[in-house]
Amino acid sequence: MNDDPSPALLRRWTTLWGRSDHDVVAAGENLLRRYAEPHRRYHDTHHLADVLHSLDRLAGHAAPPEPVVLAAYFHDAVYDPRADDNEERSADLAAGALPRLCAPRAVTATVTRLVRLTATHHPDPDDAQGGMLCDADLAVLGSEPERYRAYAAAVREEYAHVDDPGFREGRAEVLRRLRGTQLFSTREGRRRWQQPAERNIATELQELEAVSAPGTDATPPPSDG
Repeated sequence: MNDDPSPALLRRWTTLWGRSDHDVVAAGENLLRRYAEPHRRYHDTHHLADVLHSLDRLAGHAAPPEPVVLAAYFHDAVYDPRADDNEERSADLAAGALPRLCAPRAVTATVTRLVRLTATHHPDPDDAQGGMLCDADLAVLGSEPERYRAYAAAVREEYAHVDDPGFREGRAEVLRRLRGTQLFSTREGRRRWQQPAERNIATELQELEAVSAPGTDATPPPSDG
């Protein structure tokens, strides 16, 4: 992926607000700078663009709810592969930024709640907006095999600080937890991505187990986008 999606992402951000004043543009540019940090290999601007595209697919002919789109912009705004509180810190960032842009309190509360959900991807069954965001974030699991391999390789690069045996052990642990579960919350998400995701996970897990070896203690790499 060589094309920079940042200009389109900034346009969608300003369109979402219905204005392109200094504060809105500066907030959008700040988010995009975060997604363009050099240590990111998967959780970057391309991932953000993919999540927004998946939200559009889930919404069909309707527009995704604005709080869900805002939450997509913030959901990986803070990303440190060595940390375990990225979603909480991303939610805190949204909680500080949105009021300065005159977002209603209810919208800010919804956005921060949705961002925190991406830590587990387990929304309540009646949480339609949470289901949309979590499904869009996990959609890469149900992508074409070549795209899935690129995703898995990019995640490995983000965990360059973990040695190969430790990474394989942590990654396999995550995949075993995912195997055989209902990964997607929305009907459309299940229709589009559940079966391909099951195949991709099974294939990657089989490959990891084929070269498994005792590893060092390591934080398991993320399962999502």
